[in-house]
Amino acid sequence: MTSTALRAGTPTSRPPGAPAVRWSPWELLPPLVVLVLGTVLLRPGHGLWFDELFTAEVARLPLGDIVSAIVSGEGTTSYLAGVPPSYNAPYYLVVHLWMSLPGLGGDTSLRVLSLLATAGGLALICRAVARLGGHATGILAGCVLACSPLVLEQAVEARSYGLAVLATGGAALGLVRWLQDPPRGLVLFGVAGAGMGLAHWYAVTVLAAFVVAALVLRGRRALPVLLTGAAAALPTVALVALNLLNGTGGRNAEHLKDTGGQLPGLAVRAWAGGVDPLLYLTVGLAILGAVRAAGLRAVAASWVLVPLLLLLTAELVRPVYLPRYLLAGLLGLGVLAAAGALTVPRAARAPVAALILACSLLASQPLFDRQPRERSDDLVRSLAEVQRRGEPIVAADQRSATGLDHYVRTLAPELRPDVVLPPDDAPVGAERVWLVRRLTDGVPEPTDDDEILAAGGFRQVAEDSFPGGKTDLVLQRWER
Repeated sequence: MTSTALRAGTPTSRPPGAPAVRWSPWELLPPLVVLVLGTVLLRPGHGLWFDELFTAEVARLPLGDIVSAIVSGEGTTSYLAGVPPSYNAPYYLVVHLWMSLPGLGGDTSLRVLSLLATAGGLALICRAVARLGGHATGILAGCVLACSPLVLEQAVEARSYGLAVLATGGAALGLVRWLQDPPRGLVLFGVAGAGMGLAHWYAVTVLAAFVVAALVLRGRRALPVLLTGAAAALPTVALVALNLLNGTGGRNAEHLKDTGGQLPGLAVRAWAGGVDPLLYLTVGLAILGAVRAAGLRAVAASWVLVPLLLLLTAELVRPVYLPRYLLAGLLGLGVLAAAGALTVPRAARAPVAALILACSLLASQPLFDRQPRERSDDLVRSLAEVQRRGEPIVAADQRSATGLDHYVRTLAPELRPDVVLPPDDAPVGAERVWLVRRLTDGVPEPTDDDEILAAGGFRQVAEDSFPGGKTDLVLQRWER
């Protein structure tokens, strides 16, 4: 670590011609940590759950069909008619290209894409923070993020959050390069900034935060950053407008919660995985970093506060809270806490750094013991053993249909001729029918299959349960 990086105020105001904080091989530690931890999480090979299954089923379609569904706001199959891929549309295009690569296309490869993107994002964030606050701060910040329960959970999900982390890291590095050596970094800031919102449109609040940081630090000289940030937000605005025009603008709103003004507190608790020691330590160190981390505090504090304030304001109009949606903004909280840890007296820095990493790993420990979120794969394997050719296999609802369709295709294609998917009803011509359905609060999701089968002289004679962390499924056997 150079003395320049340690001197208050210099990282964001480096004199022309002065050397920047050089890259160090130790900056590879954070991406390595998240790759190792992510690999451990992926080892059990749990099946995909509904959101991930949706990714898999959309991304395998021809590119033209995906684009058509995105533009029209129509579902890609009969049972997903009300769930078009218009939200996170760019993600499905990226995954389609990823799955087109030789040797890829399986369930694990979908999750590996997110993990690799997360690792790349942490490497970029580490580099950006190192340039502002020195190697020690950058490496600690990256490791804090790598051990975060919220980051780890989303790093191994076949969803768009890994790409959002990657784009956020790119935008942060672009901003830092511009702050230290303008106009360098402006193109990176613009391209990555556009990618942030396209990966997840909540990340636009972080793009706004970076613009605010530039304005605070450079005043009128930050006009290029302001204009670039505004241009980078336009693709996201266009994507939101498309969703409004094709009629899918309000979909998923039922998953969002109204916090009654408690959004910041709930967000911080979600970052800490609900573990109080990590919560209090993170908040305390973040406050310390905002006060004492010269050279880094303006960027990091804006990174945390601006998204929370924007979302808190938006909550006055409609509910907006879902923890994973806030991930891009909460990355700044980890950065600010790491910066605070290295502003304590020199003798206490290593113990405090070790403490926040240990608390983060402790908060993440439940992830390593969690059960599958959905067990459609186990259900299909069970069906393949007990079902006889000609016996209908009926998916009673959307979630059970998505899992059944995917895993019959990948694990037991011999079952395909007997699979019945919504909106088709259970047939009554056979002597035995297998009914796959989702439980909600322990009760089967209401469908008309029960009445149809009962009217045909069938009665339920057996039921096998397949509980999961996100979705509980049952396999019912009906006979007459």
